[in-house]
Amino acid sequence: MRLEGKVSIITGGGSGMGRVAAQLFGAQGARVVVAEYSEAAGAETVDLVTKAGGQATFVRTDVSKEADAKAMVDHAVATYGRLDCLYNNAGVMPEADHSVTDTDVATWDAVMAVNVRGVFLGCKYAIPAMIAGGGGSIINIASFVAILGCSVPQDAYTASKGAVLSLTRSLAVQFGPNGIRTNAICPGPVETPLLMDWLLKDEAAKKLRLARNPTGRFGKPEEIVNLAVYLASDESRWTNGASLVVDGGITVNYF
Repeated sequence: MRLEGKVSIITGGGSGMGRVAAQLFGAQGARVVVAEYSEAAGAETVDLVTKAGGQATFVRTDVSKEADAKAMVDHAVATYGRLDCLYNNAGVMPEADHSVTDTDVATWDAVMAVNVRGVFLGCKYAIPAMIAGGGGSIINIASFVAILGCSVPQDAYTASKGAVLSLTRSLAVQFGPNGIRTNAICPGPVETPLLMDWLLKDEAAKKLRLARNPTGRFGKPEEIVNLAVYLASDESRWTNGASLVVDGGITVNYF
């Protein structure tokens, strides 16, 4: 198994890519901490992992709150004795997020609280635990929109994911000497409840996004998580500070 014995925190592990990540990490031998705001969703993910033969526990977490970020790391170390991987997956993409000219401040701040502060706080407490254990892997979920402009803007979300890429590079330089590699995955549109719930309500928006993708489809959660398994494993020992785009070709499509 590629993650045998490794201890991984997966934020937003109650649904979408986070749940798939918990399942695949568990199947590869990782001991998984499902950090999730919804107790019911988090418990369901743990149940799915354990019924498949994996090991997992749940800790209720609002990633935007410092006490919760500390508690999820403390839980991982207290339960499993160490921390090898922090998978910063939790994120929000509210419908009220548009252009800077018509996005309200409350929406902007809510996006930044989860998508940026949540990554900051998770790393703040996970990195010392990883240093104590001799190293580890931080996996940050950014987005393809962080590296190109969009004529149908979601400016708070876009800015937040750009911040994640910059923070990823800074952490890679700071903590690489401590054996901690920090990388970002930039997914294109993926079939998760977060995205599909919105696009199913807006057929025009769905068609517009599919038209830009050379593959003609949205991604599957496992197509992102398979890369995360690599980043969490010892196979990626020399992968550090990378922004890895998995988008079906959207970002290379000029027309």
